[in-house]
Amino acid sequence: MSRRPAAQRFDGAAVIITGASSGLGAALALAFTEAGANVVLAARNEDRLNEVARRCVEAGGQPLVVPADVTVPADCEALVAAAVERLGRLDVLVACAGLSMWARFDELSDAEVLRRVMDVNYWGLVNPTRFALPHLKAGSGVLAAISSVQGKLGVPYHSGYAASKHAVQGFCDSLRMELAGSGVGVLTVLAHWIRGTNLRQYALGSDGLPRGDHAAAHGSGAVPLEKITRRILNAIARRRRMIFIPRWMRLFTWLSELAPPLTDRLIRKRVNREATGTHRSA
Repeated sequence: MSRRPAAQRFDGAAVIITGASSGLGAALALAFTEAGANVVLAARNEDRLNEVARRCVEAGGQPLVVPADVTVPADCEALVAAAVERLGRLDVLVACAGLSMWARFDELSDAEVLRRVMDVNYWGLVNPTRFALPHLKAGSGVLAAISSVQGKLGVPYHSGYAASKHAVQGFCDSLRMELAGSGVGVLTVLAHWIRGTNLRQYALGSDGLPRGDHAAAHGSGAVPLEKITRRILNAIARRRRMIFIPRWMRLFTWLSELAPPLTDRLIRKRVNREATGTHRSA
């Protein structure tokens, strides 16, 4: 018996997941496999991809591993070609590859930090989408962009990350309108901080290097992986346009229009708690 509701079944669906070697991407790969999909796993680290693939095989799947760098158009073209050659079609592209930062803009030693974050988060969505789109059109498929609530709001210490996610939101909103009537669904997932990923450890600091063990621990408000994967699969199955995870984060976007100074103070307070470790333990 399936552990998931019928609305979340993806039996036989062909699904590409970028950023599938760890964190949310790996969790989505396993969730899609358990829901009956045929998954194609993409990321730069082949060893980690193979470990995720092993878990998918244990769950009854037959995953395809395609090492690829989403910032390189040729890699993305080869990724989509390999997926279509193996599976004959493409039903869902989940753009999950992501890179964060944790540094004040005025303390950056090199603007390359911002460029790298934009390359991964924005171009890492645009590049695979370019090559996947003809196949998504052919099968009335879905593009799911794993974004952030920072696609709607600015956050201190995350200027480059928030900028990249605003770009993702603008791209997806525009693309959705361009594709009206094509049968292609475009979903943006505006998530809060997620517990159970290594995004913070890999987040770039002011020196341009990953923060590693210096990364701040998540507070109690961080979303568990199990919850976010369940909601993402459900949103794709229902062909939603946009979801906030958790749902109450939408209130911040409304509040930012009604009372901008208050919103700024609330966000600064929450982020400062994360930075100083004064939050309650998760």
